[in-house]
Amino acid sequence: MMKLAITSLLAGSAAAFAPAPMARTSTSMNAFTVDNMPGALAPMGFFDPLGFAEKADEKTLKRYREAEVTHGRVAMLAAVGFLVGEAVEGSSFLFDAQISGPAITHFLQVPDGWDALIITFIGAAEAQRAQIGWVDPADVAYDQPGLLRDRYYPGDINFDPLGLKPENPEDLNLMLTKELQNGRLAMLAAAGFLAQEAVDGKGILEHFSS
Repeated sequence: MMKLAITSLLAGSAAAFAPAPMARTSTSMNAFTVDNMPGALAPMGFFDPLGFAEKADEKTLKRYREAEVTHGRVAMLAAVGFLVGEAVEGSSFLFDAQISGPAITHFLQVPDGWDALIITFIGAAEAQRAQIGWVDPADVAYDQPGLLRDRYYPGDINFDPLGLKPENPEDLNLMLTKELQNGRLAMLAAAGFLAQEAVDGKGILEHFSS
């Protein structure tokens, strides 16, 4: 539950500790190709060892990037949620401070009824994202599932309550690259947290202190 409590604070912010991108910058938010999409950094450059991007047309490439940036955002929230949720266990005002133990067990301890509320919240957020970015399925050919709107830029769901989005294309590409890089790191971190807690049943903070 703690992950939901911090969602509003983190969902619209880009992390700020990645280095500057290489010369691979876009001059237009509408252009979207391997040569100008943000996210490539030295020394790896554009890292695509299996050649998914080379085989993809622009529409498929946009779907790949939409999936990457969305999963990165969820993973950043999850990584923070793991640590915060375990740090406040037994002392939180939520649910009479009864939720404790490794973070992967917290959801199962949530009282009946709250799980439905959580699922409703997630469903509403996903429905809003689909309304903004996706073409109505009724208007899409059967062989083009999940088609994004032509004018939609992957990840741009018009959520920027703090006004952090730069107007300058180069500055925007820099921020997008920071978000992507931190999202990639968070996906690895969240997967590691899940695996570690599943293996030995100990919380992440417990591992740090032992």
